[in-house]
Amino acid sequence: DVYNGPYSPEPEMAERRRGQLAALSIAAVVIIIGVPLWWRTTETYRAWLPVSQIQELANLELQLSADVEVVFARGTVTPEQQKKIPLTLSQDDDEITGLKSLYLTDSLSAEADLSLHMLSESPCGSLVVYVVPESTSLLPEDVEVYIGQRRTALLRIGTQMRVGRTLDQLLDHLEPRIKKLLQLMSFSHTDITAALSDRVRLSPGNKESIADSMRAFKSSPGYEITFSLLNPDPKSHRLHWDIEGAVQTFIQPLLTKLEPLANFSIDSQILYYAMLGVNPRFDNSHNAYTLNADSLAHVINPVEARLGSNAASSNPVLNFLLYVPDANHSPLYIQDRKKQQVPSNAFHSPRWGGIMVYNVNSFYGPDVAFPVDININMAKVMGVFLAQLRLLLGVQSSTPPPGFLVAPCGSSGLADWELDRLMWSRSVENIATATTTITSLAQLLDQIGNIVINDNIAQQVSSAVTSLQLAVAELESGNLGFALQYSKEAILASERAFFDPSLLHLLYFPDDQKFAIYIPLFLPMCVPILLSLLKIASEVRQRRRDKQTKTD
Repeated sequence: DVYNGPYSPEPEMAERRRGQLAALSIAAVVIIIGVPLWWRTTETYRAWLPVSQIQELANLELQLSADVEVVFARGTVTPEQQKKIPLTLSQDDDEITGLKSLYLTDSLSAEADLSLHMLSESPCGSLVVYVVPESTSLLPEDVEVYIGQRRTALLRIGTQMRVGRTLDQLLDHLEPRIKKLLQLMSFSHTDITAALSDRVRLSPGNKESIADSMRAFKSSPGYEITFSLLNPDPKSHRLHWDIEGAVQTFIQPLLTKLEPLANFSIDSQILYYAMLGVNPRFDNSHNAYTLNADSLAHVINPVEARLGSNAASSNPVLNFLLYVPDANHSPLYIQDRKKQQVPSNAFHSPRWGGIMVYNVNSFYGPDVAFPVDININMAKVMGVFLAQLRLLLGVQSSTPPPGFLVAPCGSSGLADWELDRLMWSRSVENIATATTTITSLAQLLDQIGNIVINDNIAQQVSSAVTSLQLAVAELESGNLGFALQYSKEAILASERAFFDPSLLHLLYFPDDQKFAIYIPLFLPMCVPILLSLLKIASEVRQRRRDKQTKTD
């Protein structure tokens, strides 16, 4: 039977309406829930960083200050002049001298340096200058300034200040000498420039700063020191060296004094059949073999291959090699560029170490029988290695001006004021290095926006910035010990953040690769939804046109 009744569009309209509601529901779920959820689950987590403070570090200006206490002995100033002496006296923008008028008697003994140190022990970074009259017996006649092993100095009032001097004349006489003392015993423009040599441009005329910066190792939390005895001819020589006792006697006192700067580890080894990379030439005039200065650069590479690998340690390695020539090339002497024999018969390579040639031909008697037992004079050897170690660690031995007498550094191998000079340089170098590391890291993270910055990295960066600010503040206050400690903390925190494994940009996909992965996944699903929404929008517009036509 066929029903020929009137047609009803309601079922078809209901079905179409259900399809439209389904499409709208799916679109709503995708837009309201799906897109935010996808965005949230795929976004890069970036912890907060002190960007403004890091930007301030890029324009950091250091102001260094050193406290100097000037003590006047009896006979140098009158009581009336003492009352008028200013408490502070500015020398330069980076040097501040404190003048405190005290009196001493003339009963100082020959051990003036030790007695004055016991009288007034100064903290690191500060100096005490004792002004003594011209008639004092503490200093030789031709010595105007005496610098001891500690943070004290004796300054003699000149003969021109004996009669009719005023306070202004006395201060004018003292100022240039105190300034020279500061530059010699504390820090100078040359020292600071050398410390910043890797981060600022040095003028070509500043050759001293360039040479100093290239000779010494850069600042590091630790150093590895290796002593090697090279015996190329064990069939002729049986060498014996008391390296352990020599290190304890000559090297350890210096390293103990350098503990505020870094940690040191020492090892030793004996290498047999280790030959130099250059064949020495026989010099008929001296009846000996020689190594010219031009050939010394080729000596290190073949020997270095035998020294062993220190890949397990990230600390710099200082190599000290004692080479005993074989019987066929003995004696062997090192010549400088002027063809003169080097007195120490040794040379050092910047930022690597030193080599000393130890001749043993004096042990050969008329009826010599090989192999010869040889006990090495470790005092002679360690004296050379100690001088090289000072150079490689950045201990600068400045030439004193005329009229200045500098006491020997003593058994420790380092005077207190030399340690202060090194601490000034290391503090400035650490601050510059940490600042460069932090600013470079901030630029890297700003350029690559999809690198994750976890909380640990943010904590290290904040710690480095805080330590840098504290180090700068302590330097400006003259607290050298605290400034060095904060600068070491800053450089360690900055390097831990910069070299964190999670910051490798290869771990993250660029945005174009992300879209290449997600588009094949979501496009087939989004096309039907988009077509349904377009069809619904078209039907809505058509319905509005029909209503408008009926109204007209």
